[in-house]
Amino acid sequence: MKTLKIKCPAKINLNLKITGKRDDGFHNIESIMQTINLFDYLTISAENNFKNEIILTGNSNEIPYDEHNLVYKAAKLFLEITKVENQKISIYIEKNIPVAAGLAGGSTDAAGTIFGLNEIFNNPLSENQMHELCSKLGSDLNVCLKGGKILAKGRGEIIEPMPFEEFNLSLIKPLNLGISAKEAYTKYSVKKETQTNDSFENDLEWAVIEDYKELQHIKNKYPKSIMTGSGSTYFIIDDKFENEKDYWTSNNLKSINYGVCIA
Repeated sequence: MKTLKIKCPAKINLNLKITGKRDDGFHNIESIMQTINLFDYLTISAENNFKNEIILTGNSNEIPYDEHNLVYKAAKLFLEITKVENQKISIYIEKNIPVAAGLAGGSTDAAGTIFGLNEIFNNPLSENQMHELCSKLGSDLNVCLKGGKILAKGRGEIIEPMPFEEFNLSLIKPLNLGISAKEAYTKYSVKKETQTNDSFENDLEWAVIEDYKELQHIKNKYPKSIMTGSGSTYFIIDDKFENEKDYWTSNNLKSINYGVCIA
């Protein structure tokens, strides 16, 4: 049996601008994204088996451990593309990144799965091929695979590395509020018909903030904070959030110049 532990960083969107609607139903974006030192960890094992089998376990009761999990889909796609056969793939997911938070927790775990399996099976895929697999699975995987400061375009899968800047940041998220990308983009489309965003760095924050008093509370108390992704997490640079009832906070984090990697 071969076993490897993979470190999977969260990302934040320093800004996010929607540039148009696509024929496939997604939106085109331009967003500067940055990986940070908040990590999920994957323990990936592979052993000989009478068929290909993928088994997921983990420490979170907020995610599925079956074919609906992006980690499962990533492992399945890797096995199909590389034609690896007769392997039992076991993946333990240690979740530290909040779920449905705009921090790419699911995406970074999926990117980490592709990276980790590629390492275990002696690198059958080039870096470019890994990026191709990532782009098939979701919008933020390529950013998490590469890491650092990235200009992301298209639906997020077209990436251009930018000069790295180290900075301190903090995160806050309402405990019982997760916002799906589908909800945020739908609300953006509706709101854009009658209004224009002229004050928010993140178009999706502009789209959803009027619907949630928890987000309004954060923005009113910390005017310099910015929502990341489709929310509901906010970050603030060179400052800290107070601990509050019904809010998850993580202070004293840093930007990092790498993506998924061996732990």
